[in-house]
Amino acid sequence: MTDKIALVTGAARGIGLATTNTLIAQGWRVAMVDRDVDTLRDAAAPLNAASAFVHDVSDPDQVSEMITAVTRSFGRIDAVVNNAGVADFGPIEQADFARWRTVMQTNLDGVFLVSQAAIPALRETKGALVNIASISGLRASTLRVAYGTSKAAVIHLTKQQAAELGEYGIRANCVCPGPVRTKLAMAVHTQDIIDAYHDAIPLNRYGSETEIAEVIAFLCSDKASYVTGQVIAADGGFESTGVGLPSLRS
Repeated sequence: MTDKIALVTGAARGIGLATTNTLIAQGWRVAMVDRDVDTLRDAAAPLNAASAFVHDVSDPDQVSEMITAVTRSFGRIDAVVNNAGVADFGPIEQADFARWRTVMQTNLDGVFLVSQAAIPALRETKGALVNIASISGLRASTLRVAYGTSKAAVIHLTKQQAAELGEYGIRANCVCPGPVRTKLAMAVHTQDIIDAYHDAIPLNRYGSETEIAEVIAFLCSDKASYVTGQVIAADGGFESTGVGLPSLRS
């Protein structure tokens, strides 16, 4: 599978970097896209099977330039992982329009722009789109009106892509990570928050970036050749349950 090329946005850190490493381990070459110049170049430097492309996915002109650069460099695109995203948490009444648009421009507009620009290349390879949403797009929570709404829109956009692009052999699927043990999450989650998540998750723990990446890599691969239009919550069962776990465990 050495000729398979994946384009991963938001690849400088977190789930994007874990996905890059997982795909490389499975024989892919990866175009790593991020707007954080220094972090992206540091992440890509030790990876022989990856190249860094500094672009902002919320800018239509930069997206067009990115697709041109990637196809010129690699010759093809077999999978696109739309992972780039931003989060802005706060009370709904404090979510002014500027904050709303900042989230939407990357989380939703970016997915639309990158996917649309990649369609000609993906038609050539009968490739795959994998959009990264969130558990927050499947169930509401506090302090994330823009973030949750953007991710819910990504879920529907994925289904729309599957419906319209299937005739070209392009598959489109969506992964919704639940709580993931990232450095950022562990820095801001208090012990009370950690305990609350554990009590609400049937597997009783946070996920890892690599666990999410394995799901993404599967959906990119030929092993998922008859899977399209699907929304997979990689969340330890969080979305499937309501209240009750703490009481049952005690």
